[in-house]
Amino acid sequence: MENRSTVTRPQSTTMDVGLRAHMGRVYNRMTLGVLVTALTAALVASSPALMKFFLGGPQMYIVIFAPLAIVWFGFNPSRMNSKQLAISFFALSALYGISFSTIGYIFTKESIAQVFFIATAMFAGLSIFGYTTRKNLDGMGSFLVMGMWGLLIASLVNMFFMNPGMSQILSYVGVAVFAGLTAWQTQITKEMYNPGAGDEANSRMAWSATLNLYISFIALFQYLIQIFGQRN
Repeated sequence: MENRSTVTRPQSTTMDVGLRAHMGRVYNRMTLGVLVTALTAALVASSPALMKFFLGGPQMYIVIFAPLAIVWFGFNPSRMNSKQLAISFFALSALYGISFSTIGYIFTKESIAQVFFIATAMFAGLSIFGYTTRKNLDGMGSFLVMGMWGLLIASLVNMFFMNPGMSQILSYVGVAVFAGLTAWQTQITKEMYNPGAGDEANSRMAWSATLNLYISFIALFQYLIQIFGQRN
């Protein structure tokens, strides 16, 4: 028994250290993405010329839907190396920032800061839950993915009808869906880490997890600001 203990303990310790470093890498990258989004939004919002260039005409739809194009066609961890994934991720972060530049005109700065704090606290709590829970969240995750697609379709339809009541309902549904997705994606990120896969494979995996968690955080903030934001 003593010999087996001396063999397994170093392996467990190595796994724990590697997993913590892997999760830290994911959250650091996600934080950088959020920072790029915030800085881009502030830069565009401060310049009427940039606002007009990006959002002053039909080109606004290109800006709005470009992140979806990157997610679907420009972010493939199985075919792209980690550097290419990094470029795609930060390009997406900047595009989200351009779209979010209008928030400063719609909502007060105080409420934006408050909602950002709420979103950050929610994300942290949900991510901790996903990391520590022993319950398998796969069943819930599959259901939430379907809910996410339904939410996306309903949001696109509502863009044309502009129904305020429906927008409010979709905001509450969106918070619930992406709250669950945050916990599930964190659990997947933890379980998929493999110290034997090599640095490059784990880095690509980390970029994939970074994208998923970044989108969940951005979506949480976006829906929460619709619910709690104080308009100018």
